[in-house]
Amino acid sequence: MTTKALLSSEWSYLPFPMLLVNDRGEVIARNERANEDFHRCIKEGEHHFACNVDGQDYLVEKYEHSHMNNYFFYFFYPRSKGAAPQKYEEMERELNSLLESAYDAIYITDAEGTTLKTNPAIERITKIPRDYYIGKNVNQLVQRGILEESVTFRVVEEKKPVTVYQRGQGDIEVMLTGSPIFNKDGEVEKVITNIRDLTDLKQLRDENQKMKELNSFYKAELNKMQENPDVTTDIVCESAEMKNIFFTGERVANIDATILVLGETGVGKDVFAKNVHEHSLRSEQGEFIKINCGAIPPTLLESELFGYEAGAFSGAQKTGKAGMFELADHGTLFLDEIGELPLELQVKLLRVLQEGELRRVGSTNTTRIDVRVIAATNRDLKKMVKEGTFREDLYYRINVIPIHIPPLRERREDILALIYFYLNHYNEKYDVTKKFSESALNFFYQFDWHGNVRELANLVERLVVTIPTNMIDISDIPVDIREETGDDGLPQEITTLQEATEHSERALLAKALKLYENTYKIADALGTSQATIVRKLKKYEMT
Repeated sequence: MTTKALLSSEWSYLPFPMLLVNDRGEVIARNERANEDFHRCIKEGEHHFACNVDGQDYLVEKYEHSHMNNYFFYFFYPRSKGAAPQKYEEMERELNSLLESAYDAIYITDAEGTTLKTNPAIERITKIPRDYYIGKNVNQLVQRGILEESVTFRVVEEKKPVTVYQRGQGDIEVMLTGSPIFNKDGEVEKVITNIRDLTDLKQLRDENQKMKELNSFYKAELNKMQENPDVTTDIVCESAEMKNIFFTGERVANIDATILVLGETGVGKDVFAKNVHEHSLRSEQGEFIKINCGAIPPTLLESELFGYEAGAFSGAQKTGKAGMFELADHGTLFLDEIGELPLELQVKLLRVLQEGELRRVGSTNTTRIDVRVIAATNRDLKKMVKEGTFREDLYYRINVIPIHIPPLRERREDILALIYFYLNHYNEKYDVTKKFSESALNFFYQFDWHGNVRELANLVERLVVTIPTNMIDISDIPVDIREETGDDGLPQEITTLQEATEHSERALLAKALKLYENTYKIADALGTSQATIVRKLKKYEMT
């Protein structure tokens, strides 16, 4: 439906002719009671005048449209001879009905600001009964705080529609549009104010903006995934808990709040931090810089973090040196083992995080930086705060998004996935084709891995490199590790006699291969034929 048709249909119920005219005098819309003859009797510049159309006298009132600048309504009220015709009473009833049913609040005052009439919508918007307003001056409403300012007096002063935006009751946003009604002398006689609650509109606008931002985010992420399809190839996790942790990290990747990664040594805190960086827009603008706060002597840590100027101390480079914060500008700085940071450096770090600027050692100038910080520790920072070894203000500054990575023993679903990952990695690195027996895999699954992923990777590499046979059995696992679980090399569950025999044979052959140079010597040592030894080695894939 066109705008003209829509406007015409909206006003079709009026019991008198109506025109909507623009500032060029063109009719934009009319209701069905107004024909072209009504347009010809319009008098420009006049707000109240009389005219005759087809033998009928009319009183004409001109009003400026409250929401469309430079558009005007002309209402033609028919004049009848005699007193108070019934038609006027009908018109008044219908206009009152229109006022009562309007969704927006309608507020009518005289030129002095005294309230003459309002409608039920005023109660919904202001939470104040409509009867309260009748007879009240708008100045009283301003004094009480119901209105921030009076639109009525601005309309009287400027003699034209005025629109303002204010905060209403309950912190809602409202739009007030006041329109003047002129008397025959061209003076403002009344002011009609339309009050519209913009809360729903604002919510729609905010939701629309959020959707645009979300679409932009997903588009950027999709482009990033297409450009870097292997960005997360080092992420190995089968447990639901770890998948949720990495999903959370990727979800907050583009939120520059500080992340504190907690967990035991070797659980993969650095892998998590790097994954967050790679999923952020910062990966396109800056680097991922890692520094271990516990691996650098306290005397050197300040200059490593914040840099130094030329001649700042004995042995300093003549040109000075940028610190880790400057190297990570527009990127991500990973502060590993932040619990080892000395108290005096904690103060300086806090200032950098709060103000976004740093001062190099030996310098009097500050440098602005834009760095996303991810901190990690295996220590109990809350306990350190109570003991006075870690600043409480710094703790709360870095603990905006806490992430706890559980140890391997609490997510055993990831153990075998990691075993196979590192086995394939080291097979490829050393150009071998080693495998783990079922008993070895069972041992790995039950082992508590106090060193977590780092210990697991180290053991897999050690076995791949040192065990000569392609099949690595539980007996090949170093004794000191097996002793941690009390494992004697035998199956942990009751099996058939044949399975137990095969298990023992495999363990015995593995030890013999380490002691003797060839199958003939192994056969002599074990009291059997060389052909039997060859057949057994082939059976257990130990050649």
